Amino acid sequence: MELVLEHLPQGKLARWAMKMASSFIALIDVEDEFEKQKFLTQVREVFQARLDGRASAYELRKAGFLANKLSQQAQSQIGKYAARVFAQAVATGHMRGHAIVAADYAIKVRNLQSPDDLQLAVKERERQIELASAFIRSGKETL
Repeated sequence: MELVLEHLPQGKLARWAMKMASSFIALIDVEDEFEKQKFLTQVREVFQARLDGRASAYELRKAGFLANKLSQQAQSQIGKYAARVFAQAVATGHMRGHAIVAADYAIKVRNLQSPDDLQLAVKERERQIELASAFIRSGKETL
């Protein structure tokens, strides 16, 4: 995984992380769905602004702390780790190392969803690698 991600420039890596994390957002099980959506919207706006050069790393870190609140408010272990996938994806906007952490949290979610099904984790990693490969093949910043 790390060897594949090394081939992505920072902007594409951050976009990859966010796209990878998007499939976990529905699993974030906080009590107040309206507040969850509000947090997600705010964080995504700052994330996009950072990628567009309109927000500082400091502003993105603040948005990341907001994303982490979802993890604290989650009602299940799956929800907690799904929120961490999202928060780490956001943090990839200012530091590359967060991408692999997001990917590993995604594997943790799959293992929690089905503890006896190793294939689910393998399929998740394969999905991540295929998505990264698609970003590498694409000449565009987004897919």
